[in-house]
Amino acid sequence: MKKHGILNRHLSGALAALGHGDGVLVCDAGMPIPDGPRVVDLAFRAGVPSFAEVLDGLLAELVVEGATAATEVREANPAAAGLLADHFPALALVPHERLKELSAGARLVVRTGEARPYANVLLRCGVFF
Repeated sequence: MKKHGILNRHLSGALAALGHGDGVLVCDAGMPIPDGPRVVDLAFRAGVPSFAEVLDGLLAELVVEGATAATEVREANPAAAGLLADHFPALALVPHERLKELSAGARLVVRTGEARPYANVLLRCGVFF
């Protein structure tokens, strides 16, 4: 049994299968999930687990070379916007409709229980060397 890191076996296995350039959408409970990507649904109740908790856990285990979020997050969810700006100084912002289109190309979707709007980010995996 693992003693630290991500314990959810479905999520841990999905992360191990990722490679350079693969996309991982970390999304709130309301984001439409496209057909195609593998989905690990962590949502339990509204707000549980939070977007911040899940993002922090993922970033502790993944190499990320880029991130994209919706422009609307700045006005609609300043807390999420601040979190994303702190983690990704070169965060790309696109209209929410474009983020939904881009998410169809993700290899993995991790759905959180976040109940605040636009708490979504599309991560692009990098390499550790």
